[in-house]
Formats: sequence, structure tokens, C-alpha cells
Amino acid sequence: MSQGAADVADGQSKFTPKLEDSARTWIRDKESNLVFYKLRCIALSGASIRVLAMGVRMRMGNWICCVLMVVLLGATSHAGFAQNADERQLLQLVNQARSQQGLGPLAWDHALAVAAQQHAQWVARSPELSHQYPGEPDLAVRASNAGARFHEIAENVAEGQSVAQLHAEWMNSPHHRANILDPKVTSIGIAIVRRGGTLFAVEDFSQNVPNLGPEQVETKIENLLKARGVTPSESEMARKTCAMDHGSAGGPKPMFIMRWQGTDLGRLPDALEERLQTGKYHSAAVGACSSGQQPFSGFKIAVLLFY
Repeated sequence: MSQGAADVADGQSKFTPKLEDSARTWIRDKESNLVFYKLRCIALSGASIRVLAMGVRMRMGNWICCVLMVVLLGATSHAGFAQNADERQLLQLVNQARSQQGLGPLAWDHALAVAAQQHAQWVARSPELSHQYPGEPDLAVRASNAGARFHEIAENVAEGQSVAQLHAEWMNSPHHRANILDPKVTSIGIAIVRRGGTLFAVEDFSQNVPNLGPEQVETKIENLLKARGVTPSESEMARKTCAMDHGSAGGPKPMFIMRWQGTDLGRLPDALEERLQTGKYHSAAVGACSSGQQPFSGFKIAVLLFY
């Protein structure tokens, strides 16, 4: 997540909006050390194009002692296809823009599309653009309710007369462009509602993560440990330990405990790798449990090392 000031837009011109500064909002939850980043951007033009962008970011600080929290980013993928010609055109334009920057294409995500469609209906019947209207859940909650799982989510909102025109305006606005060209993003859901001659468009972005159960997560981590010469052992104690903030759930006393949260199951945290490289540990118990960070989510894992 980037630091520093934000430029956001609010201006008028015949063809391209003139941009000026607005505010970036940081909110820190002292108890959980969560940081939410909200970026809002509105642009007006003589062509009646209005755009609005928002990003939500989440961070967790490191746990001290022998425990490390690592938050990676993600959303559950529900593969599918855009539902109408306007949405298909916008998806094609987004992926063309990414290809031109050497980025991979975004996959259509049904859960994000459902969330975008719900919000697009609000946008179409409201006099002003917004990421949340009175009585409506916020972006993170409505995406979660639709079935998405994520630690990062972002949104572009616009109204205008054509898909190509809306996309061009988004690409000419730094913050909308940043959402479209985010290299971490892998999934998108789009909704476009037509009212008369006006299009009301919502793009929701997230990073795809596999939808795995605890046993599947544990197996992936156990395979990484086996490759390092460590033998996996019974997981029930590790699962209970995973759900604890500190200590272990009884049984044989582990010599080292690490808990972390993330979505990359192809590597172990650096601190755990350093312990394993000592060669002192020959067995390990692996447990996965609920992250408990709704609407944000991820894999929460505990590894207990034994001599």
C-alpha cells in the first residue's frame, strides 16, 4: 500500500476533466492494527461524464516474539462471463489497457459482478455518484455478502454516454487508472445499467485466491515442510493453537510456534524459514483456522515445530 498524499479530481472542461486535489482518508483501529485506505475521486465534464474511484486496503502489523502475521491479498474467484454487450466491451478495454502495460488479463468474477450490479442499481437511481448510499452496505460488505473473499478491494464508478468514453475518462484519471492497472489484481466484476441515453457503470477489482478448506491448506503447508526435511504430525492440536492468540492448545510442548495470515501457499514466512534452516527441528504440526476478519479474509495458519 502506497504512502503519501493523494490527488483526486473535481473539475470541468469540454472534453477532459480538469483535476484538483481532494483528501485521502486513513483510519487505524488501535486494537487490531488495521489500516483502511479510502480514495475518492469525482470528475465532471461537459460531456456529462462523472467518475468515482475507491480503494480499500488492509494491513496487519507483525506479531512480536515467535509469531508473525503476514497479510496478502485476495478474493475468491467465481469464473464466468460478462452478462451484456456493454460489460463485455468494458472488460475487453480493461484487458487491452493492461496488455499494453505488460500486465495479465483480469478474469471475470461472478461474486464481484453481483456486488457491482447491486451498487450500479443504486447509482442509476441516485442524483450523485457515491460508493455508498444511505441504507446500502459499504463496498467491502456488499462484496463479501456476494461471496467474494479478499484482503484488498477497489472500485471505479462512472456515468456517461458510451462505454469507450467512460473507459477513456477512467484511464485519464490517475486513481481510476491505478485501479485498472494494479499488477496485484487478477479479478474483476463489472455492471452497467442503462437509463435512457445514460450508462451507469461500476467496476469492482480484487485479487483472486483459491477457495480451499482447512485440510487443503494444511496439506500445502505440510508439503513445503516435507521438502525441507520436516515430518508433519497430527494437526488437531495445531488447529486449536491456530485459533489462539498466543501459546499452544496442550499436548507435547512445541519448541517454536508461528502463526500467520496470508493467501500465498507456495512459500513459508521468512522467520519460519530461518528456524528450519537451523536443522534443529524434525517434526511439525500444521493447523489452519478461520481468519475471523470479516468481511476481509484469508488463510490463517499455525505451525508448531518440535525437535
